[in-house]
Amino acid sequence: MVVLSGWQASAPGRPRARILGTGRSRPDIATLLDVDAEYRRRAEAGTLPTIARKRFNPQGAAWLPILHTDRGPWQFMALYSNTRQAHELGRVHDWVLVYYQTDEQPEGQSTLVTERRGELAGQRVVRGREAECLAQNGKAAPAVVTVAA
Repeated sequence: MVVLSGWQASAPGRPRARILGTGRSRPDIATLLDVDAEYRRRAEAGTLPTIARKRFNPQGAAWLPILHTDRGPWQFMALYSNTRQAHELGRVHDWVLVYYQTDEQPEGQSTLVTERRGELAGQRVVRGREAECLAQNGKAAPAVVTVAA
């Protein structure tokens, strides 16, 4: 059993600096969905190592599957969301956090969920990038309407 208290402990030797902003590249939707699918498939099959997060885990059980994988220049780490909201809504095994970086770029993060409403209902989406998910599925993104005050 491995007990981790921070992301840094999950991948020794990998820098974990976070820089917020939009001026950096990020993996495309298809790549993120592919990592998500691999993670969910292998987590369900029980073929991933598990870790024991301290948060929401009073018994200290190693229950949280973790995936480290690469796609092209991208390095990924995926795991279920272990947040209060995910637990309260019963979505722990639906919400997947995907951390990514390249050797030249600091870490970024995406959250993938099963959409519950709209044109993508029932499909996996990358939160905050729903328009790209619609385009990935051959659907037009909804128009943005600006109302003058």
